[in-house]
Amino acid sequence: MNAGGLAKTPGKRSDPAPSRLSYRVQRWMLTPGIRLGLRIGIPFCLVFAIGSGFLASEKRRDALDAFVGDIRASIQERPEFMVNLMAIDGAGQNLAEDIREVVPLDFPVSSFDLDVEQIRDVITGLAPVKTAAVRVRPGGILQVDVIERQPVVVWRTRDGIEILDHTGAHVDDIPTRASRADLPLIVGGGADEAVEEALALLRASQPLGKRLRGLQRMGNRRWDVVLDRGQRIMLPTDRAVQALERVLAVSEVQDLLDRDVAVVDMRIGARPTIRMTENAVEEWWRIRKTGGVGQ
Repeated sequence: MNAGGLAKTPGKRSDPAPSRLSYRVQRWMLTPGIRLGLRIGIPFCLVFAIGSGFLASEKRRDALDAFVGDIRASIQERPEFMVNLMAIDGAGQNLAEDIREVVPLDFPVSSFDLDVEQIRDVITGLAPVKTAAVRVRPGGILQVDVIERQPVVVWRTRDGIEILDHTGAHVDDIPTRASRADLPLIVGGGADEAVEEALALLRASQPLGKRLRGLQRMGNRRWDVVLDRGQRIMLPTDRAVQALERVLAVSEVQDLLDRDVAVVDMRIGARPTIRMTENAVEEWWRIRKTGGVGQ
């Protein structure tokens, strides 16, 4: 009731609920994709746009490259990162000189500029090197640890004379046989591919002593044992060591190799053959002619 006694009509209240459009916008803003885009996508696009605008100028790009290069150089050229010398262990004087020649580094050099794997590959490419390890030691030292191939035989071919290790790998060239008179001699094409067998034969030939001159590879499939006085033991393709041991056993009992024998042919194991020297054959014929039929 108002002051005049009349009934008062209540006013219309506003609805507090959001409108349909506002509700849909709020729900859309709450979706994970939109929230991720607002949190990451928009800042990224802004940074990308600003960076693209900055780098659009070639002068600014060059200035940025120079700035980054100066920072990198200031870090890489710090004294604790510089390598001042190379130390080589396990190599002889000649091999050490060869290593320094194939790895021509201009010291001091930054350790960031050294490719130790590439240096190791270059060093192991040298014939006398079996294995090599390369690392940078504290104090600015490039450490090279080398294991050399150990020569075991001298191999003589038409192209020259070289020394091989137990695997047949080339170690070095030598001017004359006398340069490594301490090593046994093997000759013939393909002998480097059968060094292991040659070493086994050389071990079995120790009873021959200084009479042994060397081994000759025949047809790239078998060996001949060459002795002094022009004697030769022809070995078979298979079981060559056993055949040589048979000859040495017979020689020890019957002095076979001390006689006028030119060749002992063991290529056919069931039928060994002995070839006499020309002087022995002539002497045999002379005795037969002068000795009569009864001799």
